[in-house]
Amino acid sequence: MAVHMDIQLGDDLPDSIEEPPPSKQLHEWAQAAWQGATSAQPSIGLRIISMTESQQLNYDYRAKNRPTNVLSFPMQVGEMLGDLAICAEVVEREAVEQNKSREAHWAHMLVHGMLHLQGFDHIEDAAAEKMEALEILILLQLGFADPYKNNTPNPIESSMTEIKS
Repeated sequence: MAVHMDIQLGDDLPDSIEEPPPSKQLHEWAQAAWQGATSAQPSIGLRIISMTESQQLNYDYRAKNRPTNVLSFPMQVGEMLGDLAICAEVVEREAVEQNKSREAHWAHMLVHGMLHLQGFDHIEDAAAEKMEALEILILLQLGFADPYKNNTPNPIESSMTEIKS
């Protein structure tokens, strides 16, 4: 069954950030990460947020006072899996720092968040290995490279990011 996704854009996204990937792509990536065997249509909320909103949510729910790339809020009530909040600015910056295409990193963050909504985590080493292996498999099926290989920062881009920070 196809994943239903309600997509919202945060109110305070900066003009300098590119448009997020098209909803068709976001749906495709979420669908690829769906591991359920149920006939019910799973549903998620996706909010694309600014660094300010990301930092506030990360502080409120994880006691970490900094923005992050993706936050997952599992619900698993009926068909509702939960909500994802993806920080456009952090994803864009990380893509440059990790020498990835913008599209590949967006796909990775959506797949990563979807797996969290389904109960996967990376707290313990064994669970992290299982989750990463599944992420790699899903991303390869979508035509993207292993997100955990060859992610050495570009020294020029990294120093520019440090200067801007």
